[in-house]
Amino acid sequence: MSDVRTIFAIQGVRAFLYGFASILIGSSLADGGFSAAEVGAVFTAMLIGMAVSTLAVGRWGERVGRRRAYAGLLGLMAVAGLVFALADWPPIIILAALTGTLSTDANESGPITSLETAMLAGVPPAVRGRVYGRYNAVAYVAGAIGALAAAAPGLLREAIPGLPADQRWLAVLALGGLLCVYLARRLSSEVEAPAPAVADLSGRGLQRSRGAVQRLAGLFAVDAFAGGFIVQSFLAFWFARQFGAQIEIIGLAFFGVGLLQAASSVAAGWLGDRIGLVNTMVFTHLPSNVLLALIPFAPTLPLAFGLLLARSVLSQMDVPARQAFVVALVDPSERTAAAAYTNAARHVARPLAPILGGALMQGLWVGAPFVVAGGIKALYDVALYVSFRRTHLDR
Repeated sequence: MSDVRTIFAIQGVRAFLYGFASILIGSSLADGGFSAAEVGAVFTAMLIGMAVSTLAVGRWGERVGRRRAYAGLLGLMAVAGLVFALADWPPIIILAALTGTLSTDANESGPITSLETAMLAGVPPAVRGRVYGRYNAVAYVAGAIGALAAAAPGLLREAIPGLPADQRWLAVLALGGLLCVYLARRLSSEVEAPAPAVADLSGRGLQRSRGAVQRLAGLFAVDAFAGGFIVQSFLAFWFARQFGAQIEIIGLAFFGVGLLQAASSVAAGWLGDRIGLVNTMVFTHLPSNVLLALIPFAPTLPLAFGLLLARSVLSQMDVPARQAFVVALVDPSERTAAAAYTNAARHVARPLAPILGGALMQGLWVGAPFVVAGGIKALYDVALYVSFRRTHLDR
């Protein structure tokens, strides 16, 4: 279990860094004089880079070796963080974003997470769901703490005016990345795929399970597309516009969301052992989508926040169950590819939704994105249950 603890430690460091950077990247780009178009290009490059690098891990990750690919990506994260901290030229910052190793989401699902998912799958099947639950809980808690820590540079500058601007504090990404590389090099060979299976890959990541993984990827893409209507930045905007909520109150509410998601991730592992992984994914996700669709009908800010927090108890319980289901569905040698392709599908589908959500708000109703997202996610739940409820897992 020492490898599991090491991966948890790396996940905690990364999530803290991503939570910290998610606040500072936007403000530092604005302070650096970037235009709205350039800022949009940076964030688009992050999404594109995440998708492309995740597909690359799925295609070649096992051939390169999980530990080698893992350490390489973490080192690339350190380099990209240093570029964001020091560079003022938009093209080089966009190039760093295209590495796919930075994220504005503490619990991201990119190339690094795909490798971690495959490596953690080596634990006994009886405890796999609980391990993934704790893995995600680490990300939620560390990311929430990182977001709170992002206020530190501004507070410190009030006491010590000569301290660097926000952008320079992004150098923490480089230091944290190097720490992660050091930890990754301590992993044992047990996290690699079985040697005979790797030898039979013939350059292809998926073999026997290709059809099942493609169906899953399609379903996960639908869920991610729906999630794109209600990203955290949109929620903050909606609460401010609809109720005049102050940023401090919104930030505190999102911190509570992170803690509830962490607790529910741990509970999801326990629940998956008792009612099954598909049932856990569907029977927790479906009521959370009903709560999501009800939020815009709340007449007061406390009630709207209450619905958001109630949804947070259930909304992410499907994540550890989903990860455990994907790796149990495929052969051990296909786990990196399966995790990567299903994660990449989520990145490809998500970016269009915020644009459509804005159009719905302007042309139809300010609460329309909540209802549309909840409805599409509910359809995803039904389709997932119908497609995989009888699937037998023996790995």
